[in-house]
Amino acid sequence: MDTQQPDAARPVLEGPDIARVLTRIAHEIVERAKGADDVVLLGIPTRGVFLARRLADKLEEITAGKVPVGSLDITMYRDDLRMHPPRALARTEIPGDGLDGKLVVLVDDVLFSGRTIRAALDALNDLGRPRAVQLAVLVDRGHRELPIRADYVGKNLPTSLRETVKVLLAEEDGRDAVLLGAKRTAQDGEQ
Repeated sequence: MDTQQPDAARPVLEGPDIARVLTRIAHEIVERAKGADDVVLLGIPTRGVFLARRLADKLEEITAGKVPVGSLDITMYRDDLRMHPPRALARTEIPGDGLDGKLVVLVDDVLFSGRTIRAALDALNDLGRPRAVQLAVLVDRGHRELPIRADYVGKNLPTSLRETVKVLLAEEDGRDAVLLGAKRTAQDGEQ
């Protein structure tokens, strides 16, 4: 990426910042849940799954107990399926003995309009009856279209609608960073 261009994306979080944020969120989960005995982390593909796995590792360091982690594909629950080209289905993996009676923490990279989380709640409804559902996001950029709020936020990043937020994670992108840049096309995959 050419950083000399005026519209080039600039980093707002780098690798060490992301690690620190995830440690803080893990501590907040333990504090609010009074432990992590009945916590299940479900990442929303793609980057939410990687973040959920990292959070599970942090929770295990804090509590010395195993925290179930899985993934929740929301593709068929999206309200914009007709508006975009078909996309491949991701995997839904529900860990352990299911979700009934558990505290489910949905994990995603960016909270924007709230529509992804609405779809995730619809998908969860088909999979079981958790005791409670909470939301952890790396970045909350505002601009909600639905009344959805994150319980755990790594960074509040007020943006204009002319800006994009791009999360890079080593597992998928080779490096950890959150980039803020000028809006490009919808095909860039930026949020």
